Amino acid sequence: MNTGLKITAFAAALAATFGTAYGVGQGLDPVVADRAPAHDERHTPPSPAAEEAGGHAGHETVPAGGLQISENGYTLDLKTPHVTAGDRTDLRFTVRDDKGRPVTEYRREHDKELHLIVASRDLLTYRHLHPTRATDGTWTAPVELPRAGGYRVFADFTPAKKGARNLTLGADLAASGPYRPQDLPKPAGTARVDGYEVKLTGSLRPGTASELRLTVSRDGKPVTDLQPYLGAYGHLVALRSGDLAYLHVHPGGEPGDGSTEPGPDVSFTATAPSSGSYRLFLDFKHDGVVRTAAFTVRAGAATDTPAPETGTPEHSDDGHGH
Repeated sequence: MNTGLKITAFAAALAATFGTAYGVGQGLDPVVADRAPAHDERHTPPSPAAEEAGGHAGHETVPAGGLQISENGYTLDLKTPHVTAGDRTDLRFTVRDDKGRPVTEYRREHDKELHLIVASRDLLTYRHLHPTRATDGTWTAPVELPRAGGYRVFADFTPAKKGARNLTLGADLAASGPYRPQDLPKPAGTARVDGYEVKLTGSLRPGTASELRLTVSRDGKPVTDLQPYLGAYGHLVALRSGDLAYLHVHPGGEPGDGSTEPGPDVSFTATAPSSGSYRLFLDFKHDGVVRTAAFTVRAGAATDTPAPETGTPEHSDDGHGH
């Protein structure tokens, strides 16, 4: 993805289009950014019913990604639908074509053939995984989920078949164990993770493109030497609270293009598909480690006064998440 990014809506409940955000993490309505299509960018005029449900007349909408297990003849076959919270487990899955055959050839995007996202229904746990593929088309990724409850698995990929579009397919995953429901964190303008502070400025508005700027610092000093991760200085996934509609976003520009600076700022142009609460997950790499900052954002309604979000997102950077 590039400068104006499109966000793929998240399965099971997330729909939105988003701009690019730097490594913020957790909970955000999917939004779409105006840029060259790297992920599937499908614009469809809103129907009267959609407008009554919260859409905005005269604005384009983008179908939610990850809300379907099958789309355009491709199906996500999750072979590990149940895991035990706290145990390390190999997630196994296959993508099948319209004839039921395993897909074995993919277009490489953002340094990978396929991106796998696992998020809890309450948007407090997030994993960005990069599975390995066997010659028979079976993908495998080790994962350890800290809490029991419902999760959504998102496979973000583009088949190598000529004319194929980017897809995000989703399937439900259950983690067994004692379950304690938790509320979505309140909106905050600052996220802290592993001694880093990420500040978010700008607002998210339904049906209207707006700029979101993420600024990374450590020990009070701007970080100006971010390292490339998946072909960019920041990688953003946005999920909408309630249905987990999925957005996969990258910042404008790319390392080595002669104009994109390696921090401290990363900007994104985003458009929320609807009012509601969203969780943003921003991956950024510094000193050889990928970290994730998470923000809760509200679109289309008065928000609480932003307060710093403390604590570390439930996201592993030691090989579990990246």
